[in-house]
Amino acid sequence: MPQQPIEIILSRQLADCMKVAVFLVDPAGNLLFYNEAAEGILGIRFSETGSVPVEEWASVFKPTDIHGNHLPPEGLPLVQTLSNRKPAQGSFYIDNRRGKRILITVTAFPIEGRPDTYLGAMALFWKTELS
Repeated sequence: MPQQPIEIILSRQLADCMKVAVFLVDPAGNLLFYNEAAEGILGIRFSETGSVPVEEWASVFKPTDIHGNHLPPEGLPLVQTLSNRKPAQGSFYIDNRRGKRILITVTAFPIEGRPDTYLGAMALFWKTELS
């Protein structure tokens, strides 16, 4: 993997220390990292996936809305943030790699360097319970 900007390196270090699930992508949407908390929700370790393109990670977990309708990649908060460089949030179901259907809430936000350099995005996510 090529040398990453310091902001991405520090974002990965921060994600590695967090107890909330974190997903980190570059400006093209390529997965750079997800942490141990994310591994628990996704049902697969980062060491097993490594870096993958947006088309793959946005569909491999079969995201659906609360009615069971398939969500295209552009319906996911992290992809929305990649597209418009603004924070996005949403809740949807995924089928993790262990075959469990899980409702998650995702908050995604852009990562910018200096001077005005768009470096990618980070998503925080957690299991959600319907009330």
